[in-house]
Amino acid sequence: MLPVPSARQGGLPPLSLYVHVPWCLRKCPYCDFNSHAVKGDLPQREYLKALLADVDQEMAGVQGRRLSTIFIGGGTPSLMDAPFFAELLAALEARIGFETGIEITLEANPGTFERERFRGFRDAGITRLSIGVQSFADQQLQALGRIHSGDEAYRAIDAALALDFTAINIDLMHGLPGQTPALALADLERALSLGTQHLSWYQLTIEPNTEFHARPPSLPMDEQLWAIQEQGLARLMAAGFEHYEISAYCRPGYAARHNLNYWQFGDYLGIGAGAHGKITSASGAIERRWKARQPKAYLDGPGVAGRQVILPEELPLEFMLNALRLTAGVPAELYEQRTGGSLQSLAGALQRARALGLMTDDPQRLVPTEQGRLFLNELLALF
Repeated sequence: MLPVPSARQGGLPPLSLYVHVPWCLRKCPYCDFNSHAVKGDLPQREYLKALLADVDQEMAGVQGRRLSTIFIGGGTPSLMDAPFFAELLAALEARIGFETGIEITLEANPGTFERERFRGFRDAGITRLSIGVQSFADQQLQALGRIHSGDEAYRAIDAALALDFTAINIDLMHGLPGQTPALALADLERALSLGTQHLSWYQLTIEPNTEFHARPPSLPMDEQLWAIQEQGLARLMAAGFEHYEISAYCRPGYAARHNLNYWQFGDYLGIGAGAHGKITSASGAIERRWKARQPKAYLDGPGVAGRQVILPEELPLEFMLNALRLTAGVPAELYEQRTGGSLQSLAGALQRARALGLMTDDPQRLVPTEQGRLFLNELLALF
């Protein structure tokens, strides 16, 4: 069963930090993240200055807590130099403080890989790498607009494993243009052969405002997608991986702690262009806030671009949207701890969900059944 971090002082949830680096070498046709193809030199010093100013404006939300996890995503954060991260992390530790054994994850792409660059990230304080492979097949990588080859991906992961990071995640997609079940399973086999501790394995979806949405590629049929999912899940289970979240698999003890804090409705600061955060106040009010998406606007003034208080009547769905992504669910009392609401107020919805076979009958835990995970939208609609 996955660990649930204890509440901190004053009953506040654990605190994480998300850092967004918005630049990449080239915008992929499926990507709907806040990423922008870099033109000219990266403004590393200017962006670091803006991030630290952003942190200073967020300090009221810390409320005496230390950071339990940090996730640096993008874009392609590994475009930045190791000294950028060393200075950023030192400043964060000085301002907020780190929990003992903090998990610090950096997203990295094989196309920006150099062995010494990875070593520099480790020495700067990064403990965990998440490597955006997507596929090991060159034909699939070309269809996805990726800049690396399958061999480059293999060598990047092999080098990262040799550098003794606490954990390495492989980000792998399936259901790709022209991909058969055999090709998808071959990708998975190659990922497993490398010996990493964590896999994010998920199906390509076509999102609005992407090149693929404007010019859709030919994707596998539904029966092929089902075959990939079923056969892939069986292979992962046989390899000793735990399916702990909708698209996350790990060897025992290697679940991504940062993502667990999201799914367990913890708090997190968000800094960087387009970053989002969720903070619980001393009064118990829960607020989401976000920053300007465009890098230039963020560099000009990294303040809060928008904020929204989550209303009490919205909390059941907000909580369940996260908690029910976890295969093992969460302890039932976590709902009251993290929302301040009464679990009794959910009694009717929980009874309906259990009667429909979408949640287990365990009164001590909020756990989706296999049917509930398959029909998650229908389950969430009950709340």
